[in-house]
Amino acid sequence: MPSEAWIQVRALGELLADTRRSLMVLETFHPPTPYLPPEDLRLELLHPAAGRSFCEWKGLARYYDVVVGERRLERAVWSYPQPTAAFAAIAGWFAVYPALMDGCWLDGEVVIPQPGGFYGGWITSQVPGPFKGDPAQP
Repeated sequence: MPSEAWIQVRALGELLADTRRSLMVLETFHPPTPYLPPEDLRLELLHPAAGRSFCEWKGLARYYDVVVGERRLERAVWSYPQPTAAFAAIAGWFAVYPALMDGCWLDGEVVIPQPGGFYGGWITSQVPGPFKGDPAQP
């Protein structure tokens, strides 16, 4: 769903994204994952990473490292260049793993990363849990 929430992402001391345009993707038992338009990201900091993954709902994901000087966050960002028809709107947009970033903010609130390492959901006070990946979840 389109959102005008103010999103900021910092990585390796740099402002990676600053936007009021995102597409919030909701999956079962996940907090929302914002997909950000390429125009609002510092694309020069993204370098294609090895490997891909497949989501039965969205299709084949491509990963990117965030690189600043000699520092690198491996596979910290992903995108679906050609998602399934149901997710066509996110084609070419980017999502980040908030746990790997210096910080992510949604309307000024610090985001809590979704537990589990593999998940990219953004937890805020506006989103009730429990969530997939939470060790306390039965």
